[in-house]
Amino acid sequence: MASLLDFVGNTPLVEIKNINPNPKVRLLAKLEGHNPGGSVKDRAAFSMIKGALDRNEIDQHTKLIEPTSGNTGIALAMIARLYNLNIELVMPENSTAERVKTMRAYGAKVTLTPAEGSMETAIDYARQKVEEDGYVMLNQFGNPDNYMAHYRTTGPEIWRDTEGTVTHFVSAMGTTGTIMGTSRFLKEKNNNIQIVGTQPQEGSRIPGIRRWPEAYLPAIFEKERVDQVIDVSQTDAENNARRLAKEEGIFSGVSSGGALTAALKVAEQIEEGTIVFIVCDRGDRYLSSELFS
Repeated sequence: MASLLDFVGNTPLVEIKNINPNPKVRLLAKLEGHNPGGSVKDRAAFSMIKGALDRNEIDQHTKLIEPTSGNTGIALAMIARLYNLNIELVMPENSTAERVKTMRAYGAKVTLTPAEGSMETAIDYARQKVEEDGYVMLNQFGNPDNYMAHYRTTGPEIWRDTEGTVTHFVSAMGTTGTIMGTSRFLKEKNNNIQIVGTQPQEGSRIPGIRRWPEAYLPAIFEKERVDQVIDVSQTDAENNARRLAKEEGIFSGVSSGGALTAALKVAEQIEEGTIVFIVCDRGDRYLSSELFS
């Protein structure tokens, strides 16, 4: 009998036709909302928890803690429950109610930190609990199991499903695990494949995409593995998330709209090719926000 974890990965890759500005470009969306926990973060969460268990770094008596902007927390809460692990998740208090309630539904403890401190305050809180109270942090920002999940699964799936024709891979950059692992795999297959990262413009706030201060830059990030970084505005990210729903029938969040924004810019810049971008989660996690009001 299959386990829920058997259904992490192997997500659909579908063609975007109505929004695509270039008829000579295939624009493909990888629908990570089809993972059991509803986002691309299922891959990293499964990899990090299983890796720590396999190395005997954690067990059922470990007090786990992790700072998160949302999707990683949901994935960790779900997978921790499957392994009978206790976990505390720390996130800014302005995170959507859907995220908080989903984590608590899985049995996780959720701690909310001041919104003005953003993710940096959540990270500082978790680090303090590790140093002072004996907690263990999986550390998605510095854990190789994060990007290796995408090296083992996301990259091979894209290569397989495009039959090796992919020319550009576009991803939002948060922890950077998705883009680091996928870049590693795709570049091994064809070093000419262009890896495009997405980050918010100065002053824009896009859930799931970060423009990190140098002191908080994820340790797993290697700049040389990204060929191009495209800044996107919050307005464009939100508008393109709405367009995905209205014009392509794909219900997703703001970071997916950001990735689409970058993918459209790439499609306008090249003559022909195959662009794959990540639709990292589902839109139902944003219904209490203003995104679809």
